[in-house]
Amino acid sequence: MISYVIANIQGLQFKLFENKYVFVPHLPFDLGKKILLNKILFFYKKGIIHIGTPFLEKINVNIEVLQHIKGKKIIVFKKKRRKGYKVKNGFRPIFSKIKVISFSEKK
Repeated sequence: MISYVIANIQGLQFKLFENKYVFVPHLPFDLGKKILLNKILFFYKKGIIHIGTPFLEKINVNIEVLQHIKGKKIIVFKKKRRKGYKVKNGFRPIFSKIKVISFSEKK
């Protein structure tokens, strides 16, 4: 059976599986740094479900930061009709590629 967690990372919720990669908003950590996530909302393992209120205190997730990359360009276009006002801006968001190492349960 596959076990997974739903974790809160910088205000966004991600479904994390062991030994899988995920792109999340930029994390201010160095490459290769191992981090412990403790804001776990949901945990599933072998048919057993744990739901946090709002977080689970006994579950932690070990992750490793692999790289920081830029995403595709996002265009921001503003216009006011009949006024001649048009502004076109864009930016490339920075993401961090993380690998989920393991889930740890405290007894």
